[in-house]
Amino acid sequence: MSHPIIDFLRHSPKSYHPGWNQPEFTDWRDEQMSWKTTCYLGDWSFLWEARFVGPDALRLFRDTGINSVEKFDIGQAKHLVQCNEQGKVISDGVLMRLGEDDFTTQSTTAIWSAYVVSKGGYDVTVTKPDTFQFQVSGPTALATCQAATGEDLTDIRFMRFREVQIAGHPVLALRQGMAGEIGFEFHGAAEHAEAVREAILTAGEPHGIRRLGRRTAMINHLEAAFPTGGWHYLADFFSDPEFLPWMLSEFDLMGLSGSLAGSFVSDNLDDYLSSPVELGWARSIKFDHDFVGRAALEAEVADPRRVRVTLEWNSDDVVDLYRTMFEDGEVFPQLDIPHNQRWVAWFDSVRDPSGNEIGVSTTPGYSAWARKVLTLAYLRPEHAVPGTPVEILWGEPGSPQRLIRAIVAPAPYKPDNRRVDLVDAAATSTALSV
Repeated sequence: MSHPIIDFLRHSPKSYHPGWNQPEFTDWRDEQMSWKTTCYLGDWSFLWEARFVGPDALRLFRDTGINSVEKFDIGQAKHLVQCNEQGKVISDGVLMRLGEDDFTTQSTTAIWSAYVVSKGGYDVTVTKPDTFQFQVSGPTALATCQAATGEDLTDIRFMRFREVQIAGHPVLALRQGMAGEIGFEFHGAAEHAEAVREAILTAGEPHGIRRLGRRTAMINHLEAAFPTGGWHYLADFFSDPEFLPWMLSEFDLMGLSGSLAGSFVSDNLDDYLSSPVELGWARSIKFDHDFVGRAALEAEVADPRRVRVTLEWNSDDVVDLYRTMFEDGEVFPQLDIPHNQRWVAWFDSVRDPSGNEIGVSTTPGYSAWARKVLTLAYLRPEHAVPGTPVEILWGEPGSPQRLIRAIVAPAPYKPDNRRVDLVDAAATSTALSV
């Protein structure tokens, strides 16, 4: 018997995401190369944000998050992950501590945390600030951000933030780096967004800055192995029947609707949900506190079900997909380049050379830097060794399908340079800008 939620997600409209402004600003190849050679400005202001103030704010995140909050300084940020009782991820996002009882978080953690507060039991006030969130990342990001703020910035450690001034306006500068490179994320009042954006672009012009459009924005998440909800995994918005109606009434979903795509088929919704272990976030799980999903995750950490990897698609097989559009016979589903522009949780079946299903592959994307189609995938541990040959079943049920050869590669695919020492990086960043 089919599952009603799976059926709904399979047949719901596959919507275009309204974020990241326009599809391209220069050219998607040029924009993709920016986080390897210069830097980019990406606009994540569309993310939902909520602020939590009150004596129980820290307890809220201790009870619901896999992360330890025993050491959580004012001016520090954490990658907050929240799960259901089965250890499946409901939400993830950046949590920033603004004060002793004052926190802000973006993305799905803003929604889920606000919902938990709405059910009672926490002395916390929730507000929804109107802010912008600009990312600047790449080898020349430090030089660009120094020019934009007029400050050295090398004192800001990874996942720490403090206030700076850009275009005369107060802005929080969070050292982050979603492209796997040195990066800062700037948060400020939405009314100052245009002035701050223009100041960053002007400061970054000598340093080769590019603006990031939606055609290629998510490739940096793919190369740097940052699984994204509704894209590389399906968040569990379904196990609590009261949650979805509440979310629809409290938050603007921007016309987005959850949807599923890909060749993987199951009647068990849990097969489409992911734990933080298989998403590659196991080191964030700290068993120094009780939290929702702890028992399930203790068992999974001891015996992982699947491991996050990158898959390199065979280029000859990819070209063959396009060749079918120019000759007689079956035409296979199009592989969108550089990546699918619709917000879809993608699951393709991955098999070993004998045809046994060993995991799932998520939204594919073309890396202009690697000159390959890549995917983040979650495979059984014995098949997750780099160099292992696998096959991906391409094509949704009911459409022409074929196997695509692939090779297991590490995740992240490109070197992770986010945590490099900024003092050492300053000279390199300036040299690249000359």
